[in-house]
Amino acid sequence: MSKKIYRVRARYLDHEGRGVVSFNHSMIPVEGLLPGELGEISLYRRKGETFGRLEALSEPSGQRQTQVCPYFEKCGGCQLWHMRYDAQLRFKQEQVAQLMGRDCTVLPVLGMESPLGYRHKVHATFGRGHGKKVIAGIYREGSHELIQIHDCLIQNTAANEVIAGICAAMEALNIAPYDEDTGRGLLRHVLIRVGHKTGQMMVVLVVSRFQFPQSRALCSRLLESFPQIRSIVYSLNPYKTSMVLGREFKTIYGDGVIMDELCGLKFLMSPSSFYQVNPAQTEILYTKAMEMAQITKNDRVLDTYCGTGTISLVAAAYAKSVTGVEQNPSAVADANANARNNHVKNVHFICEDATKYMERVAVDFEGQSDYNVVIMDPPRSGSSPRFLKALAKLAPHRVIYISCNPVTQKRDLTALCRDGYRIMKIQPVDMFPMTAGIENIVLLQYAPRESGRQTHRPKGTARRPQRSEGRL
Repeated sequence: MSKKIYRVRARYLDHEGRGVVSFNHSMIPVEGLLPGELGEISLYRRKGETFGRLEALSEPSGQRQTQVCPYFEKCGGCQLWHMRYDAQLRFKQEQVAQLMGRDCTVLPVLGMESPLGYRHKVHATFGRGHGKKVIAGIYREGSHELIQIHDCLIQNTAANEVIAGICAAMEALNIAPYDEDTGRGLLRHVLIRVGHKTGQMMVVLVVSRFQFPQSRALCSRLLESFPQIRSIVYSLNPYKTSMVLGREFKTIYGDGVIMDELCGLKFLMSPSSFYQVNPAQTEILYTKAMEMAQITKNDRVLDTYCGTGTISLVAAAYAKSVTGVEQNPSAVADANANARNNHVKNVHFICEDATKYMERVAVDFEGQSDYNVVIMDPPRSGSSPRFLKALAKLAPHRVIYISCNPVTQKRDLTALCRDGYRIMKIQPVDMFPMTAGIENIVLLQYAPRESGRQTHRPKGTARRPQRSEGRL
């Protein structure tokens, strides 16, 4: 039976970068269709929802670009490759403005001069292709079909070359890729980290067992072909799991870490430490965050969800003192090492859940906060209601909220505005070109509403005029 085809015109893009069409009184997302474009689509159901599949494009938009990544419609890693970069930036600007620009102007999004090759953390999965040849790539979105990727255009070029080199070495040395169905084979994944400023490279090979006869030969081949490799590490993961890295690591070559530079500071990267995948835009992100925060030598700064301490150490150059809070012990160890390596004395890291720490320091709060500025960069899911309540009780004068998910960020901002904060500035930064993702910085200032009851406020700050700007 032939499938039914419908001619529809896209009205706008949703937050995942899909064109939305009106059909039978329903709004249906269609991947690959841009606003204003007329296309022929078929319909399908997935997890109880209706989606459109673009079968043919009748009237392309002026926003469409013709030079598209050859894997765009296969891998699902990027959503906006078919859209000109200037149009991508306008789309991301509008996304943030629609969410939180009602009462506070959203500043122009900060894009990249060259939006390719920006990913300096690269992951690939090994498998078998046609003729049982070893291939590397990523799984097609929502499936376990491995799509071979030869040269991802948003990934670091040297990392792409190393992945190809590993596949060639596996063929030459008869090293079998891991098979999830049978549990046989050796190499599962590779994770490559590249220093943006230093060029140093770490190769993390995820294996089903540490000991295998070709180990030394594999290492020698990689080092001979790619002298920029400073560390080779094995990660043991013999389990049926979607997790990439295992819990055990074995350093085969080098120190198991590499060094990079960010905002004039040196940072160590270990296999599992968090470090932004786009270092060039990270410098812009952190510089803009410091500019918005207006930190002075009189300020005590609290950096929650601080990870390996990157933004804590950047803030330390401006502040009287900085306290970083992170619940991952290995990240805290990296943060302390980074502080020592940069000779930063006015920063202190605490290994604790951010919500519990915030609640603990807010318990005895009686109008005199230990912290003038709080920086928060939570995971995509945002902060917890308990964290936000404790933050409002602590009542620092300024809050810098950095998020890679403006939807959950807006939810949290609404809660903070109810508890006495006003949004002062909103600055989107494009950290992930060719995708629908956007990083966003928001500056909040403590400004409680006048009321008959006593309201906490930071020591030395006066009540401010109660204007409506910045409220969500």
